[in-house]
Amino acid sequence: MFLKWKIHLYLFSMMPGVFGLALTIGLTGCNPSVMPRGQLVDLTYSFDEQTLYWPHNQPFQWQKTSWGPNQNGDWYASANFSASEHGGTHLDAPIHFAQDGLSVDQIPLSNLMGEAIVLDIREKVASNPDYTLQLTDIVEWESQHGRIPSKSVVLLLTGWGRYWPHPTQYFGSPTPSDPLSLHFPSFSKVSAEFLVRERKIAGIGVDTASIDPGQSREFPVHQILAESNGIALENVANLDQLPLTGTWLIALPMKIKGGTGAPVRILGISP
Repeated sequence: MFLKWKIHLYLFSMMPGVFGLALTIGLTGCNPSVMPRGQLVDLTYSFDEQTLYWPHNQPFQWQKTSWGPNQNGDWYASANFSASEHGGTHLDAPIHFAQDGLSVDQIPLSNLMGEAIVLDIREKVASNPDYTLQLTDIVEWESQHGRIPSKSVVLLLTGWGRYWPHPTQYFGSPTPSDPLSLHFPSFSKVSAEFLVRERKIAGIGVDTASIDPGQSREFPVHQILAESNGIALENVANLDQLPLTGTWLIALPMKIKGGTGAPVRILGISP
């Protein structure tokens, strides 16, 4: 979707003889019924010392460099932070699994906002922590809510967010630093192929550590999505607060030049 900005300036008066300008910005070229106004839902975990990262990736570090009154007695605070690209609520850029894929800074803004739908597989996950989304789940959803819109973002609600930020529970392993021991649900290869090739979606997101399940070794979901320059959102928070349809999603990552991924602030606007 190509977005155009429309800017309005208004002259207003707050008191006699004092005037100012008010600025309003809106989107043109968008169907107002597609981008709704509604409740704001923060789909992002805060970054701190408890933030979970993929095994062997550098964790989030934050260190105060100044914190208190300066020489003039005025308050001044500053800090340094560092982290891997792949941890916490973050976006995977296509280049993460496709040599010629887009890097974070190359992803068009129009790909980072749009309609989102939620597939709820919590009942299946309750009896199988390694469950992966199946075509039958998609067929069942579409029979109730209609065809998944093209260019939409498909969010997978597994219920795994209840384990955040406890490493052994969230990664499903007593040894969460071992990537070969992980157990958690996610998308299947067949579901990713269908969503990308048949429904032409813009991206996918999940409330677990990866768009591939914990026991995956080849990461086919990452590869399928990257080949189409789709975006992946991992460790998405509060998916249970979204309706199954009608949400408008905005996912803005840190603009890392050449980045394979980046921390992302995800906002859902639900009716």
